[in-house]
Amino acid sequence: MMRFLLARLGEVLGVMLSVSFLIYLVLEHDAASVAVKVIGQYSTETQRALWLTENGYDAPFLQRYVNWLWRFVRGDWGSSVHYRELVSVLLPQYLSRTAILAGTAFALIVPLAFIFGIAAGVREGSIADRVISFIAVGTTSVPEFASAVFLSAIFVFWLGVLPGASMMTNGFEWQQLVLPVMVIVLYDFGYVARMVRASMAEVMAQPYIRTALMKGASPARIVFRHALRNALVAPITVIMLQIPWLISGVLVTEVFFAYKGFGTLLYQACLNSDVALIEACAMTSVCVIVTTQLISDLLYTTLNPRIRFGIRKGEA
Repeated sequence: MMRFLLARLGEVLGVMLSVSFLIYLVLEHDAASVAVKVIGQYSTETQRALWLTENGYDAPFLQRYVNWLWRFVRGDWGSSVHYRELVSVLLPQYLSRTAILAGTAFALIVPLAFIFGIAAGVREGSIADRVISFIAVGTTSVPEFASAVFLSAIFVFWLGVLPGASMMTNGFEWQQLVLPVMVIVLYDFGYVARMVRASMAEVMAQPYIRTALMKGASPARIVFRHALRNALVAPITVIMLQIPWLISGVLVTEVFFAYKGFGTLLYQACLNSDVALIEACAMTSVCVIVTTQLISDLLYTTLNPRIRFGIRKGEA
């Protein structure tokens, strides 16, 4: 287990270093363009040259990258040109709001996906399976901006029971979370439910399940004691992948409802060519993704101890 964990940690660090280099290469390979983005297109050549010298852009590219990475590790992420604020102060505020939105949606997506997925998978081909599959495919096929418009038309303009924006200007208001959460859950739960359904249907067809049925075991005992643990192995990666998607992939939902979260922050950073903010948002997304993948691999080994990634057969 320790060898597996050390190997995965090494891979995680390697991925983060590689991606950080690509991010810096794409955004800061041309020092002159960085100066224009930071101090403005109407700045003079003298002003740009002075800014580049003051910020160490006269050094070779690799040296600049190492210095930037060291500052980033120490928490010095620079200042946002658009927001006129330190990125290290700005980012946690927006990230925490997205964590609230994503956490609420995730807390609904997982149980709904398991309930519908298990109900469909235990009786493959039944009417319940077909209805659930139809609902899952239908909700997943509708993009977020379309469901946001549809739900707003019903609950905001027709019934008038929910606010159409989620700016939270007067502090936290749960009513303003309802529509964004509904949009995210409708779009995402069907995909996870389909994965759970497919995994459960495969496990239910295994010989040991048929043996348990012939021995007279109750359906509930078979599902929850024998089938569910093995059925979780495949969907666990899909479930864990929803976390980085919820953190950085809710951009459409946040922008539509004017929700001041991480997606909106990244959107504004890209619109305004805010280099320091884009870099911080990108690296935050990378950290979330690799961390969730590491947790996913650890859950794999918990559910099935025979699984050891990176270890040859016979060495586990």
